[in-house]
Amino acid sequence: MTTHDAPPTTAPGATTVREPAAGPGQPFVRRLWRGRPEDPRWARPALLFLLAATLLLYLYGLGASGYANSFYSAAVQAGSTSWKAFFFGSLDAGNAITVDKPPAALWPMALSVRLFGLNSWAILAPEVLMGVATVAVVYAAVRRRFSPVAGLVAGTVLALTPVAALMFRFNNPDALLALLMSAACYLVVRALEDGRTKWLVWAGTAVGFAFLAKTLQAFLILPALAVVYAVCAPVPLRKRFAQLAAATLALVVSGGWWVAVVELWPASSRPYIGGSQHNSFLELTFGYNGLGRLNGEETGSVGGGGGARGGGMWGETGWDRMFDSEIGGQISWLLPTALILLAAGLVATRGARRTSVTRASFLVWGGSLLTTMVVFSYMAGIFHQYYTVALAPYLAAVTGMGAGLLWERRREGWAAVTLAASLVAAAAWGYVLLHRTPDYLPWLRWLVLVGGLVAALGLVFVGRLTRRLALATAAVGLVAALAGPAAYTLSTVRQGHTGSIVTAGPAGASMMGGRGGGPGGPGGGRTWEGMPGQGQRNQQNQQGQQNQQGGPGGQGNGFPGGGFPGGTPGQNQQNGTPQNGAQPNGNGFPGGGRTREGGMGGVGGLLNGASVPAEARKLLEQDAGDYTWAAASIGSQNAASYQLATGEAVMAIGGFNGTDPSPTLAQFKKYVEDGRIHYFIAGGGMGGGMGGGNGTASRISSWVQSTFTKVTVGSATFYDLTRKADD
Repeated sequence: MTTHDAPPTTAPGATTVREPAAGPGQPFVRRLWRGRPEDPRWARPALLFLLAATLLLYLYGLGASGYANSFYSAAVQAGSTSWKAFFFGSLDAGNAITVDKPPAALWPMALSVRLFGLNSWAILAPEVLMGVATVAVVYAAVRRRFSPVAGLVAGTVLALTPVAALMFRFNNPDALLALLMSAACYLVVRALEDGRTKWLVWAGTAVGFAFLAKTLQAFLILPALAVVYAVCAPVPLRKRFAQLAAATLALVVSGGWWVAVVELWPASSRPYIGGSQHNSFLELTFGYNGLGRLNGEETGSVGGGGGARGGGMWGETGWDRMFDSEIGGQISWLLPTALILLAAGLVATRGARRTSVTRASFLVWGGSLLTTMVVFSYMAGIFHQYYTVALAPYLAAVTGMGAGLLWERRREGWAAVTLAASLVAAAAWGYVLLHRTPDYLPWLRWLVLVGGLVAALGLVFVGRLTRRLALATAAVGLVAALAGPAAYTLSTVRQGHTGSIVTAGPAGASMMGGRGGGPGGPGGGRTWEGMPGQGQRNQQNQQGQQNQQGGPGGQGNGFPGGGFPGGTPGQNQQNGTPQNGAQPNGNGFPGGGRTREGGMGGVGGLLNGASVPAEARKLLEQDAGDYTWAAASIGSQNAASYQLATGEAVMAIGGFNGTDPSPTLAQFKKYVEDGRIHYFIAGGGMGGGMGGGNGTASRISSWVQSTFTKVTVGSATFYDLTRKADD
């Protein structure tokens, strides 16, 4: 029996000294292929195959997503042409306003676009590489204390988690966040092995840069990491606290340098901080992106959640939120299994000494999983299904570690029974999730259930089986456990995803309707604020899935329940053909619906971009070099679409929602008087007609419409800010 508290092992029960450095005469390629000397010869080739397969899987059909989330793509485009926009994360090269997050996640994409030009692959390929790197980090973390097979299981589970396949092919900040948080956990485990300060400092640095990707979400796992190190590190107590202080300092420096620059920079010469109401990044961090996400009181937001057990627009909260019809198919396939294996791992190491690295590894990864899951389950503010990608690395690592530990002890009756129980949980829950989409591969749920139960029965007696039969039983169980998420992952990569709210899996797989699938069961949609909804995807045929995130209505607007005043529901989904002039990688992005005025009114302008007719694009491009902004529009998504289509800076009045008080009416009048803005684009955002942001956007819109000449180009409406209506 092994405790794994010695250096990494080569096989169950065996211990070795730490891997020696490779000799200078050994070729790099040989070292890369062979890997660690104590590993089986197949271990490193298997890892390289896993990473290559993940890369190819995530790259498949990548261009179908067009500009993905145009909000961030526009900021990437701006950062690729202006270093000031790059540094601040501005939405436009004119530096009117930033996105509502710090800019670290934008930097790799902006550098890629500088090198390769503005296109879907240049934007999204860095996200894919982050996904592959995260798989490698999780493998390395598990392999250090367990077998290569355990590491491969963990890496495979992560690669085939549907929400991971979604977000590592999308341009939201979550990909970088997941990578950095995985690295932080890995580095803490390294520190727990030998007590060296440098690993803990690097972990703090990783969390600091994760803060610059998605603010306070990066801090969710800090309590678990700090407590585990303070209790379990193999150094004296005083040194442990000194090391934690050094790691905290590294976190503050790596995450705070940018914040300090922004807060000290004169507000008059930098862009407005999007998402804040007083042009403050600290306000944004602790308000809209901080406590507001927990209690639902996000100033400037479109609304909050439902509170404990509530049924707000962002879904019901409660202990089982991660398993409900909105979230379950994204992340929870192996969540019951992971929880069983986590408990088993802690029970198995209960008698180990304080400094047991095996137990500490379960506490680090398991504590991160539980902490994040509890916060997600009860946060009452804005919550989207894709946030759960943060759970994927922790879940994968716990699954790999637990399965590896129990497999080593399979000759012990309790271990065999627990391993079988974890497989039964995976098979039964996989059946439930697949049953929620009864028309999707109906045979698969029975294959998962029957295959899993048969393999679980074999695992009960695995200690008495021959090695070959035992391995065959384990292989059948692994296939049964991963078949469901693998199918959802393949469905995810076969279709494009655009807009602000995206979900993984096939049509109807993630219904916004509360537990049990909402009204009408699977495929039903919940209304938002009493307005009729059509469900997220059940109105879309398979042929049209490539563009299913594009326009208003249904999943098109990405909002719970679908339609919203100001948009024409579902007009962009007909047999998979982009309507109203929408073109991939050109006029906006695939399937972008359009309102009557050519912009994106209501929720359409809030969560998805407008389609930009060719005539409108030519109008904005004409003499654009004479202006700081070719146009201004209410709401970031509307502005982003025109900016991406023309390559010219477009001011987003009111930021993402159109509710930020920037610019003020006086500032906007000054910009117009100085000849810095050419056109005003009608429609878009929530501020235009709902008085958001203290009515700033509404007042600007009213002033423009009453003062300047209206220009109609096809179905798009503009106002020429160089020509007054009475001229």
